[in-house]
Amino acid sequence: MATYLICHGAWSGGWSWRRIRTLLRDAGHEVFTPTYTGLGERAHLTHAMVDLDTHIQDILAVIEYEALSDFILVGHSYGGMVVTGVADRVPRHVRHLVYLDAFVPADGQSLNDLTGQEREAVEG
Repeated sequence: MATYLICHGAWSGGWSWRRIRTLLRDAGHEVFTPTYTGLGERAHLTHAMVDLDTHIQDILAVIEYEALSDFILVGHSYGGMVVTGVADRVPRHVRHLVYLDAFVPADGQSLNDLTGQEREAVEG
């Protein structure tokens, strides 16, 4: 059986994978679906300094404290940005990297680079 670490998209949380988590666990897999700092049930932790690096650190902490290795790292939507950063930092631990309808940045690309939107236009 496999271990899955699923990283959600923006404006979501680990809870959004509840059904998939149940199906995978029922099939005998181990599944982790953490929520990023500042989102979902962790919204009370938001502040101006929360950014992509914070979310990468959130997932790295799960890997460290759950002692994960040889796992399947899944990123959905914005989670593609997160898993790219995670895989860059701990490549030996990742068995497979999966982008599920996700952003797939090249080295040095930001989310704004991929969407073609300027931050000012989004904040509008």
